[in-house]
Amino acid sequence: MRVIKIGGSLYESRCLPRWLHQLATLEAGKAVIVPGGGPFANQVRHAQNCWGISDACAHTMALLAMEQFGYLLQGLEPTLRLAASPKEIKEVVSQQQIPIWLPATELLDQPEIPKNWEVTSDSLAAWLSSKLKASRLVLIKKVRLSEPVISVHSLVTRGIVDAAFPRFLHSITIPCYCITADNYPQIALKGIVNMGTRISPD
Repeated sequence: MRVIKIGGSLYESRCLPRWLHQLATLEAGKAVIVPGGGPFANQVRHAQNCWGISDACAHTMALLAMEQFGYLLQGLEPTLRLAASPKEIKEVVSQQQIPIWLPATELLDQPEIPKNWEVTSDSLAAWLSSKLKASRLVLIKKVRLSEPVISVHSLVTRGIVDAAFPRFLHSITIPCYCITADNYPQIALKGIVNMGTRISPD
């Protein structure tokens, strides 16, 4: 099973429904989608700045922001299914469909996940990859990467992944790739396992 994280930066991108259709068509029974937070998570940041709520409260709200984006993805591509736990994910995959992970219920009481902004949907996608014993982690983002391999620490410095992502990446032993969102036509030609820039954990 492959874990495919769709960045919230695709929220207003024309390629978003095309990615979803391609994945639903070509990755059915092979993958699970992890939604980013997009503008829903940005609104949580604004609420915290405005009202001074705790990081733990904002963390819970941010998980719900991911779920809102997940519902949007399913609305754009109704053949995708919603799943709130690894068990539900595996059930959907066994039916040769693609689940969208709704993380809030699963993650509210996980002690290994810091409840602050160092952890975003990228790290949570890596965490899910470990739980599912996935074969590959793919991050789909609007950022353009031309190099074949890039260090995870370089991505943190550039603000492309969150600060905790290197630690979560080190906890899994599967290949991790970042794919530029505009490259969605290539999936039909190459397949998702032959696309993107490999993220080195070093």
